[in-house]
Amino acid sequence: MKSEFNAETQRAHRYTEKQTRRPGTRRKLDLTTPDLVLLSLLAERPMHGYQANVELERREIRDWANLSRPQVYYSLEKLARSGLIRAAETGEPAGGPERSTFETTAKGRAALADTLEQVEWTTQRERPPFLTWMALSWQARPGVFLNQLKRRRKFLLKEIAREKKTLLSIYDEVGHKYHEAVWMVGLMIDQMRTEVRWTHQLERELGRRANALSPQFAEGLPQ
Repeated sequence: MKSEFNAETQRAHRYTEKQTRRPGTRRKLDLTTPDLVLLSLLAERPMHGYQANVELERREIRDWANLSRPQVYYSLEKLARSGLIRAAETGEPAGGPERSTFETTAKGRAALADTLEQVEWTTQRERPPFLTWMALSWQARPGVFLNQLKRRRKFLLKEIAREKKTLLSIYDEVGHKYHEAVWMVGLMIDQMRTEVRWTHQLERELGRRANALSPQFAEGLPQ
């Protein structure tokens, strides 16, 4: 009975999809961040799954995109099914996304270019976890705010030092400073430096911290 129900549901879904889709139009393929990163990477040169993971690790992908190793293989299979990448001609035997060497197709490059034109890239705001913590910090025990502030600053200084080394390696590889990788890392360093200065300011002002004076703003908070 369950299998019959599932089959009937799938038939109904396909029928509804056909009715709602206009003639001559194609179903839009939703491309995730891992999909886009891989389309761009494989447009540089053909790679198999392991090579792609190694290269993404080398480029410290997780500093600017949320992409795990399993997601790489899932995206490779998805993109191949959609015709956005294809198996490249090599002398090696095919063996799934781990061994098959892929390259981005013309369709894949067009899909990537179309996605990069979407306005959403320029109208999003980040939601840093540390700001979420700060909004809730009035419930923290005495002394916790200052300790966490110092931990945050220590972390930022460590990350700044790491990104400076990354920037030097990019200079060595790219050979000049007018490159998107240079601009990206430079922005991250500047943002972290700004936050370090901000933590020093908070530490100086911490002794003057007080509850909100506006009753409307403080509505619902403990008096």
